[in-house]
Amino acid sequence: MPHVKVNLPIKAPAADAWEAVTRLEDYATYMEVVESVTVLGETETGTRTSAWSVLLKGSVLEWVEEDELDEENRVMSFSQVSGDLDTFLGYWRVDDAGDGTSVVTFSAEFEIGIPLLADMLNPVATRALRENSEHMLRAIEQRLTVAS
Repeated sequence: MPHVKVNLPIKAPAADAWEAVTRLEDYATYMEVVESVTVLGETETGTRTSAWSVLLKGSVLEWVEEDELDEENRVMSFSQVSGDLDTFLGYWRVDDAGDGTSVVTFSAEFEIGIPLLADMLNPVATRALRENSEHMLRAIEQRLTVAS
């Protein structure tokens, strides 16, 4: 299964970065590649369901995912429950890097679901997902460092 992992050091405290990462409903207001994210439901145990619409190389990709928030370790795991991909799962993690800085990591695995075209489509999709992920992380960084 193709895998994408992107790390970005951010000059903001881990608590602030974690808040920005977990406020999915704000993403569309400052991330060009995100058309919308709607939190559909949330439990007291930190599990929520969210519906996404994202631009990926000129196409709209839509899915619903289940998000599991681990506040203590600052990890938000996600797993697609329905949508355009056959499989989409991974996590966002925020690590304290010391001196008021943090490192935000996005990691995802996916399966397009078209086995006959996988050899051709997977490298293109991997590159596009990496670019989108980098854009999203830079947008979080800009939001946090401009606000400071």
